[in-house]
Amino acid sequence: MIFTGGALFFTHGAAVVPATAGNWVHVYRAGLVLVIAGYYALNWLRSGQTLGMRAWRLRVVSDSGHLTWSSVILRACFGLIAWAPAALGVLWLYLDPEHLALHDRLSKTRVIRLTSS
Repeated sequence: MIFTGGALFFTHGAAVVPATAGNWVHVYRAGLVLVIAGYYALNWLRSGQTLGMRAWRLRVVSDSGHLTWSSVILRACFGLIAWAPAALGVLWLYLDPEHLALHDRLSKTRVIRLTSS
């Protein structure tokens, strides 16, 4: 179901592209990015871990000891930038003396491995 120009269209499985949704496709895509970023931000803020990080026993921590909204938002934004150019910002961790990816370095966070208990 797509609402464009005062009319409601039922597309029944059609892709949300500019041809079917007009300019609303940009709002839709921005909403998808916000949902994904919100998932990471809320999980990092709440426990320092996403579901995948729990399976691998990893946790995000900040240099100050606790994650704040600003550090989580910076990590998410810099993470998008770090992955964009062929993951060069993530591969940076192999050159960094502390093995921090670019988004970790810029947001003053780090990923630690939890010991098994």
